[in-house]
This record gives sequence, C-alpha cells and structure tokens, in this order.
Amino acid sequence: MKISELAQHYNEEVTVQGFIENIRDLQYVQFVIIRDGSGKLQVTIEKNDDNKEMNEVISNTSLESTIKVTGTVLESPKVKLGGKELIPTCLDITSISLPELPIDMKNKENTLRETRLDYRFLDLRRPENNLLFKCETILEHAMREYCINNDFMEIHSPKISAKAAESGAEVFKLDYFGQEACLSQSPQFYKQMAMAAGFDKVFEIGPAFRAENSHTSYHATEINMADVEISWINSVEEVMDMEEAWLKYAFCKVYEKYGEQIKEQFHTELTNLDVKFPRITFKEAKQILKDECHYVAEKEEDFEREEEKLLCEYAKKNFDSDFIFVTKFPFSARPFYHMLDEEGLTNSYDLLYRGVEITTGAQREHRYEILKKQIIEKGINPEDLEFYLNFFKYGCPPHGGFAIGIARIMMQMFEIDNIREATFIYRGPTRLNP
Repeated sequence: MKISELAQHYNEEVTVQGFIENIRDLQYVQFVIIRDGSGKLQVTIEKNDDNKEMNEVISNTSLESTIKVTGTVLESPKVKLGGKELIPTCLDITSISLPELPIDMKNKENTLRETRLDYRFLDLRRPENNLLFKCETILEHAMREYCINNDFMEIHSPKISAKAAESGAEVFKLDYFGQEACLSQSPQFYKQMAMAAGFDKVFEIGPAFRAENSHTSYHATEINMADVEISWINSVEEVMDMEEAWLKYAFCKVYEKYGEQIKEQFHTELTNLDVKFPRITFKEAKQILKDECHYVAEKEEDFEREEEKLLCEYAKKNFDSDFIFVTKFPFSARPFYHMLDEEGLTNSYDLLYRGVEITTGAQREHRYEILKKQIIEKGINPEDLEFYLNFFKYGCPPHGGFAIGIARIMMQMFEIDNIREATFIYRGPTRLNP
C-alpha cells in the first residue's frame, strides 16, 4: 500500500514498503521515517521484550536501506508527518545500503553537482525530484491529450539520418554500414514530409541530439523534444494561437494535480494562465530593450540571454505574463525553410518563458521554387537536400509548426537554475555516465 493511502485505513492492519530516511534510536522508543514515491511515514517502535527483535534490526540498519513493515495505522495529531503513525507487528529489511552514502541526502547543497550526477539514482530519491518527474509525466500526457483531442496524428520519425535538419548544424556522425550518417537533431524535415503526405496535423515527443560543445546551464547534447506541425494555415499567428492553447492546457493539468505540492517543494509561484501571451515584433523588442531596459546588445540579428531575461521582465510588469512571443526575426538568424514576408522578414517567432527562449516556431516555406532559392541564399547546395526538396515538387499545403524542449520548460516552470537538475539523466560534452 502507498503511504499516501494510509489516511483511509486508520486502525487497520496494513503493509507498506519504502526507503529508510531517518532513524531516531532513543532510550525507550525508536522512530523510523520511511519514504516511498507518494510520501513519508513515521513508524513508532517501543523498546520492550515483545519488540526486541525489531528493535535490534532497526539498531543495526543503515539509512536508505529498504524496508517492509506490517502494522496498524493510528491517527496521531502530534506526529508532524501527516498526523499519523504506524505501530508495527513485524518488519523486514529487504535490502541493505552501505552505511557511508556518497552524497548528502538531507541537503543537496553539501554535495557538488557533478558528484550528485555521478550518483543520480540516489539524488533522484529526493522528494522534490520525485515530484518534478511526476509533473513531467502529467505535462507530456496533457500535451498528447490536447493533440489527440484536436485530431492530431502522433508520428515517430527516425533518429538516424543522412543529413542534418538545419544548415551548419553540429551533429553526431556515425558509420552506417559504410555510409556516413548522423543522429537526428530535429524531426523538422519529417514533420514537413508528413504535411506533404496530407497528414494535416502531427506531433511527436522524442529524443533529439545536438553535438554542441556547450557547457551552459540551458544546453544538453541529448534532449527530449515536443514537436508540432499543422497544415492549411493562413499565417504564423495560427501556429502561435495553437501553441498558446496547447501550453495553457498542459500547464493547467499539472497545476490541478500538483499545484500545492509545487509551491511547497519548490517555493515558486505558479504561472498566471488567464492572460493572453503578449506578442511583439523583433524590431519592437529591440526598441523596448533600448528605451525601457537601457540595454543595447552587441548581437543585432538575434537575442542574447540577458535580452531574453529583460523582455520577460517587461512582459511580467506590463502584461502580468510569464510568456511573451517575439515575431518577425531577420532571415539571417533563421533557417532556410522559414517563410519570408513582403519585407524580407521571417514569419517566425520565439516564445520566451521566465527569461529563457523555450520555442522557435514559424510558418514554413512550402513553395518549391522559393524554398530552393532560400536554400541557395543560405549557401547550401540544393543537391545536398534533394530528398527534402522532393517533398515540395508535387504540391504541399501551407503549413507551420514549432518545437519545445521538455527539460527546459520544466526548468523554467520550477525555477530550477540548471538543466542538469531538470533532466532524468543528463548528457553533455563531458558526461556519458551513468
């Protein structure tokens, strides 16, 4: 039985299992705190002749060992852990932990992050990490649920490709039976192939690989991405509308189930989902940064991290929104497949959330001749992308879409300062284990 279910079984005999988090071995009584994925429980064992065998077992047991306890659940208002305790009739240590733990389980700040990552299986036992990945499960489920409720198809694109999905992309190369191949860094081409196939609306949640030798707090070499693409659109505004509704739906599902626990464990205020995400152009954003934030960046055709942070502060102050869309990026800062408007700007956007870009989306260029021209303008030989260009030779619907990194959005939702903490098992330039 889960610990969270015990309040419905007062004065009944139950059996629970968990990790031993703490032991207080006093003169006349032993208090054992056990933990499972649903909560914590105090097991109270009086020291007497009847309990002598259990007392000896507990006195010789190390923390983080696993235990199975059978006993009676009592309502005890003085007990801080949920106002209940278990009085055992028997117990069994189901596995023994070494007495010296390699990381501090009570305070993660006392252990270097790299050491905690080495022992990630222990680090993940913390209640806040357990909650984090429960919330990620609900988030992904809600993303799927929204898509399925709105007639999307789920696709599973290959992760071994002959070409990179973006020009100049840094990819992991591998030998594929004598041919050079690479790990896919985006399902972008395959999403667009689905549009050409008449699939209308598709989504995918799966891995992507980025061979970027980056050691920032926001990057990883293996990431979990949610990708969406929709056909028969008239403008990029429809893509933004869809993403906003999709995110609000998914966030609401997380908050409905775990909102109070998020506040308790992560001490963060939840995002206000009642307001519409503000939308400004790239040009307007740069002007706001200059006039209101008194910040002028060296980078003129894209944003620096500090600019993303300042724009989110602007959105919070002026619109009470943790999100802000920025549209109309210069073509020089965007891939060849983004559609251009009459001024030569892209029908694209970034979605910023709490200081970080979490999404790039766009209306795609679906017209063969224009797409080929934009490929050449980017300095790419069209013959290198012949398989991709074939998608557009036989008619292709106007379409657009976006991609979002799951760990990055979890990082921002919970106000975690490093993507390593928001990833189940992190992969970076110097980390291949565990």
